[in-house]
Parts: sequence; structure tokens; C-alpha cells
Amino acid sequence: MKKLLALFLAMFVTATVFAEEVPDVLVQRVTEEVLDIVRKDKDIQNGHTQKVMELVDKKVLPNFNFTRMTALALGKEWRKASPQQQQQLTAEFRTLLVRTYSNALTSYKNQKIVYKPFKMAPADTDVLVRTEVQQPGSKPVQLDYSLEKVDGSWKVYDVVVAGISLVTNYRDQFNQEVRNGGIDGLIAAIAAKNKSLESGAKADKK
Repeated sequence: MKKLLALFLAMFVTATVFAEEVPDVLVQRVTEEVLDIVRKDKDIQNGHTQKVMELVDKKVLPNFNFTRMTALALGKEWRKASPQQQQQLTAEFRTLLVRTYSNALTSYKNQKIVYKPFKMAPADTDVLVRTEVQQPGSKPVQLDYSLEKVDGSWKVYDVVVAGISLVTNYRDQFNQEVRNGGIDGLIAAIAAKNKSLESGAKADKK
């Protein structure tokens, strides 16, 4: 599930997102853009970790509201964190997602994306864009994007694959860390995980 979730998390590669671009058009446009890049880039297909991470860092992150994602993942404990702790948590969680999921782009095998009908009112600021991933030899997988309007642009704050939410998927783990070591303990745990993933990526290059 993580690989599939990551693959389509990483589809949000784009340059400037215009305020007038409605969410479903945004999702379809950037999905096709990133798939075109993956199809043509042999380095990504061959698992070039650093190149994939650079792609995610430069092109994916501007389209996500990581502060809200982190708050949702932490749940009620978020309000107990100081502003500095919230900033640290957001930075470490963003790094965790990038490091955990960058390799997923290399797993793309010409899956077909079907975009479901979408409706929204002009005043809407929080919407759901539904898509379906069709894979040869497998059942279709429902893939939903939750987006909110932030400063005139639409930002993704959750991705749901086959009914499993990205942010709530982390909630139990994060809450356990908070119970064991408080907010600072959670920050340390995520930072340690990030270092472990970084070391693993370096080892793979050898």
C-alpha cells in the first residue's frame, strides 16, 4: 500500500499553480505531467534515489500543506505542542514522507489513471478529488485527494488509498511515541527514522 500511496503522492509535480485552476483539473494535469517525466527518465526508472528525491523536493512539496498534514497525523496532541515543536514536527514529518516514498516513483508500471466526475460550488474551499488506478492483473484501486484552498491556491492535505488515509495511518504510531516520550520524544523518533532512511539510501549506492 505504501508504494502505491507514494507513487501518486509524488504525482503532484508542477510549476506555478494558478488560483483559477480547479482541483480536478490540477490533479489530472500534474498527474499526467509527472507520469510523462517518469516514462522518459531512465535514471528514475532505474532507481536513482537522489534524482527522485530532488524531483519530490522541488516539484511535489509546493502542492501540499504539510502543516495541516502533520496536525492531522498528530491529532489532539498537536495543540499541546509549542510553536517551535510544531515547526520541528512539520519539518521532520515532511522529510520522513520524502525519504520514505521517493523510491515509489521507480515502481511505476504503466498503470492507468481514471478521473472520476467532480463537482464543486464556487464558494467551496475544501474538496475531494476522486480517481481510480487500474493495474494489469489487479483490481482497480480507489485513490482520493483531499484539497483545501490556501491563499488562493489548492493544496493537498491528505491522500486516501483504498480507504486508508495517509495522515491517519501515522496517528497511532505518533500518539504512542508521545505517550512514551512526549512531543520531544516524537520529534527525536522521527528524526532517527529519517537518519536511518538516509543511511540506507547511501548504503544502496555502494
